[in-house]
Amino acid sequence: MANTADFLAHQNQELQALQDAGLTKRERIITTPQGARVRTTDGREVINLCANNYLGLSSHPAVIAAAHAALDSHGYGLSSVRFICGTQDLHKTLEARLARFLGMEDAILYAAAFDANGGLFEPLLGEADAIISDELNHASIIDGIRLCKAQRWRYRHNDMADLQRCLQEADAAGTRFKLVFTDGVFSMDGTIAKLDEMRALCDQHGALLGVDECHASGFMGATGRGTHEHRGVFGKIDIITGTLGKALGGASGGFTAARREVVELLRQRSRPYLFSNTVAPSIVGASIAVLDLLEGSTALRDRLAENTAYFRAAIQRAGFEIKPGEHPIVPIMVYDAVVAQKLAARLLELGVYVVGFFFPVVPKGQARIRVQLSAAHDRAQLEAAVTAFVQAGRELGLLK
Repeated sequence: MANTADFLAHQNQELQALQDAGLTKRERIITTPQGARVRTTDGREVINLCANNYLGLSSHPAVIAAAHAALDSHGYGLSSVRFICGTQDLHKTLEARLARFLGMEDAILYAAAFDANGGLFEPLLGEADAIISDELNHASIIDGIRLCKAQRWRYRHNDMADLQRCLQEADAAGTRFKLVFTDGVFSMDGTIAKLDEMRALCDQHGALLGVDECHASGFMGATGRGTHEHRGVFGKIDIITGTLGKALGGASGGFTAARREVVELLRQRSRPYLFSNTVAPSIVGASIAVLDLLEGSTALRDRLAENTAYFRAAIQRAGFEIKPGEHPIVPIMVYDAVVAQKLAARLLELGVYVVGFFFPVVPKGQARIRVQLSAAHDRAQLEAAVTAFVQAGRELGLLK
């Protein structure tokens, strides 16, 4: 009979196997606020190219001031779930503001974006229904679907012909309701979902369309509303999930926006909402200030677009292979996990903070450095980063 010592020995074997395969993920510690430059524990300041701080709002003075004001006026925490005594006026204000910003009727807050997806599918769909999901959807979507009893189909990444096949099969199976769900932007590749084509296919088959906007809200589209604005289907999406932890301030918290009936049913049945404290008041107050900034000007998303276009062109001219696109996620392909980690380590020595991504985060043989641009970066920082990439790439034999 196995005992505690056997269990711990097994865990050590698993950890050693990860290390031997070059797949161990190491946490690096920074000692400063999130920004275009950060300081590491050895006291060095480095250019930060791996945060989800797309609009540079994580440490914006107006956002910090709003967080302080909410902390003073509404306290530190709520010590209760929403339906008991854990709902403040600030939460209702933010939900209404998010719904308006996204072009939806209502919105519901979650403690984390992972919870928004984890608590979405099971309350809304049952055994008679179908969920049709992109094969590269985020882990939170995959886990949320697993909790639901609906029938499942998976289509090839961003492949509209294969999506149509799934819809046809779901029709043939006699399913009641069909929900097609996709990331708006895919976090490892920067691929942008074809929501306009997806909307047309869903309309043909009487299906709902849902999208996770974690890597889009705040900067995709002409006014930053998201992928649905970027693809010309603003106001035509049935369900939107997203996060406050990336472009919208970078703290924590997630949301789902939809028709009022959908949101109300989630309030009644969504387990992560019912059984968890909601977002802290300071984050809520800061998030409202973020929406004020974004609704008042497109300057930050415009600067982000300029930085993205410059870096994509410059890194390709330097000789690196990147995934094509227009998103500030720029995957620099090296394919080998060990090489990706060596490249990231050398870049850190050269003053550029990036991280190597490899299996299981991406498929085996698809290791990469994922660069993420921010509106907070200036041109000199981006030029210095490209120079460092070139030096490290030549040292590791990636460039001639």
